[in-house]
Amino acid sequence: MTVLIADDDPIVLDIARRYLERDGHTVLAAPDGNRAWDLLRNNEVELVVADIMMPGRDGLSLCRDIRTGAVVDAATPIILLTALGEEEDRVVGLESGADDYIVKPFSPRELALRVAALLRRAQAAPITRTAAVIRDGDIELHPGARTVVAGGKPINLTGREFDLLHFFLTHQGVVFSRQDLLEQVWNWDFGDYSTVTVHVKRLRAKLAEHHRVRTVWGHGYSWGGSGEEE
Repeated sequence: MTVLIADDDPIVLDIARRYLERDGHTVLAAPDGNRAWDLLRNNEVELVVADIMMPGRDGLSLCRDIRTGAVVDAATPIILLTALGEEEDRVVGLESGADDYIVKPFSPRELALRVAALLRRAQAAPITRTAAVIRDGDIELHPGARTVVAGGKPINLTGREFDLLHFFLTHQGVVFSRQDLLEQVWNWDFGDYSTVTVHVKRLRAKLAEHHRVRTVWGHGYSWGGSGEEE
């Protein structure tokens, strides 16, 4: 698998590269966002790790550019690196389309584990190639093509948003805590609950009036069933 790492700190680039190469990945390294974009345009990249604060395109801009799907596959998994510890700053990164974030200073082994988890999830997609279309009201989810149509219009979801919607649609009426969703959708035994909160928020916004995600206060979320919309 080819992983792109973009960070203006040469020490971070070197350490991250060595750990990921040890896991068998091909690593492309970029010292700034503009160089990262050039590498993305000219190489097939399975996952991107980008620092939020770097010269040229910063990590948030790079993330948004990827998610447009104009040049790079919009579903490319993205991990943002940030030295900002406040929850609001982390949420901004997730709202920009990132699948995950890691706060600096971080353990390079933790980064390698997060990369492996996202790549496993992306590789699992071919298993659903022959699965039937899932319909719920005006929503159509096509597992094979990993596409979603709502109200007759295509909805551009990230890979993680697609996985979350697929999970909800195949477990309707069941209440899942944020920890449950981290474990069953993200395949993580650890992680920040705000990751789930932001992805639910983004999914609701993209599906607009077609979503049926309910908040069951004190317990979690469900698709349909009793509860309040947030």
